[in-house]
Amino acid sequence: MTRNRKQLPVLEGVEITGVAAEGKAIARVNDMVVFVPFAAPGDIADIRLTKKKSSYAEGKIVRFLQYSPLRETPFCTHFGTCGGCKWQHLKYEEQLKCKSRQVTDSIERIGKLSPAETLPIIASKQTQYYRNKLEFTFSCKKWLTEDEALSGEYGGNMNGLGFHIPGMFDKVLDIDCCYLQDDISNRLRSAVKMYCLSNGYDFFDLRNQTGFMRNLIIRTSATTGEVMLIVVFFYEDRAKREALLSHLAASFPEVTSLLYIVNDKCNDTITDRQVSLFSGKDYITEEMEGLRFIIGPKSFYQTNSLQAYELYKVVRDFAALTGNERVYDLYTGTGTIANFVSRRAAKVIGIEYVPEAVDDAVRNARLNGINNAAFFAGDMKDVLTGSFILEHGRPDVIIADPPRAGMHDNVIKAILDASPQRIVYVSCNPATQARDISLLCRDYALERIQPVDMFPHTQHVENVALLIKK
Repeated sequence: MTRNRKQLPVLEGVEITGVAAEGKAIARVNDMVVFVPFAAPGDIADIRLTKKKSSYAEGKIVRFLQYSPLRETPFCTHFGTCGGCKWQHLKYEEQLKCKSRQVTDSIERIGKLSPAETLPIIASKQTQYYRNKLEFTFSCKKWLTEDEALSGEYGGNMNGLGFHIPGMFDKVLDIDCCYLQDDISNRLRSAVKMYCLSNGYDFFDLRNQTGFMRNLIIRTSATTGEVMLIVVFFYEDRAKREALLSHLAASFPEVTSLLYIVNDKCNDTITDRQVSLFSGKDYITEEMEGLRFIIGPKSFYQTNSLQAYELYKVVRDFAALTGNERVYDLYTGTGTIANFVSRRAAKVIGIEYVPEAVDDAVRNARLNGINNAAFFAGDMKDVLTGSFILEHGRPDVIIADPPRAGMHDNVIKAILDASPQRIVYVSCNPATQARDISLLCRDYALERIQPVDMFPHTQHVENVALLIKK
């Protein structure tokens, strides 16, 4: 006999007072912090606790008593279930304030630092359809919303194509319409799903690792209008694969790059999988100040193309190049920043972990007639060594744009040993950025920070920090 879990209490008339770094709202009840999703500062509501620890609790709103003036009506029907745009209910101006506070709080509380200058956050001109890449997952056991489960509206069809439910690896929400990417993305996803349903193609079973259709990746260019579609199959079935891809090629002439992958691994990563070209080119391009950037199926490129231009202008401004400097661009990706600043530098050295991205970086430099940039592949902590710096010259400026986890201790030590005059640190994670900057400030002063909103309606924010040698 199973014992029923004791239901936690409902807290009545609780006022939401702020927003936490992870995107949930905050309330304080009798010196206890309560984290509440989809709430806005100024809301007053009854909150049912879902988890209670000694120092904090989590809960969800069961009844609103008063709505905050900072609220906005969410525009997406999937809001509240999909884990993507968690801040659609907040006015955009309030989102920007929250993100700015997140950056300054991280710098002050984690880094124990105060920048000499904090610049106002740069807002995104587009707050919908701003992403250039989305990845969808096929599932034969799609997630049912409460309404669907109660009404039976899904008609017994459990096949879905959409996004993973947060925290549940085997649950996928079937997406009708997504406002993150150009509408070609919605039309492509819908067409693929309908073809597969009509022709009996098996959708993937994430738990049992069976099924034919696995993932769908769509990349779009904001500046050239090019479209890349990558279909990921779990196993090879040439007849079925070619039938689907031929249908898509005929139905969507706007797709300039149609590719496919067979991924029979247990996880969805494609970095170690062969990508095959079905039709068109094996890349798309973005343009920026007359420069063209090739983006392959495995390439990293900032997901908000138009806002990436604003970000890179800040990086270039902070670098204060005169044409005589040697610049190291760490975590260079496809060399976008390296090539972007190369016109104002004597020499640019780019280092990146993914070999295919380095190939794209070299290709981009050649495409744009850039002769003063060189690129190297490998793990940053293994490549950026004293001997590497001795061979390629001591940098005057280091630009670093690491992944969310930040920089390895060995990389920070190598940067300190290299002793550039300026460090421009770009980060999508203010917490790890603050941690790393605090270590670099042994020899450097934090001169300036510039938050940039790359991801409207989410809690994520990009920040650029300028460090000057003491």
